[in-house]
Amino acid sequence: MTKAELVEEVARAAELTKKDSEVIVEEVFKNIIQALNRGEKIELRGFGSFRVRQRDARRGRNPKTGAPVDIPAKRVPYFKPGKELKELINAQAEGDGFEVDVFDDDDDDDVAEAESASMAAEAAAES
Repeated sequence: MTKAELVEEVARAAELTKKDSEVIVEEVFKNIIQALNRGEKIELRGFGSFRVRQRDARRGRNPKTGAPVDIPAKRVPYFKPGKELKELINAQAEGDGFEVDVFDDDDDDDVAEAESASMAAEAAAES
């Protein structure tokens, strides 16, 4: 999906003009970039998280000549998909025919998972 296609989808879903939805999409991207530049982590529950990782300087090789090359340290953006996103992608890949209509930001699943993990830890401690 391209940015233009995303703008069209937002316009269709929110019943907005393409111009208005383009402003929204641009603003979201701009805010994500600004937050990452400030060193903040962005967490979108059910979708994933964005953060910046530091890569140290290292010595590489020019693949064409084989000559050593110094590669400077740099910051790189990193995306880690959330559990729900992974499950939705795998459900579609397995041919379950499941389609995502609404982004579910319900915390009920997180509470149930935390309680289940707590009960498992207690059971392990008792044995």
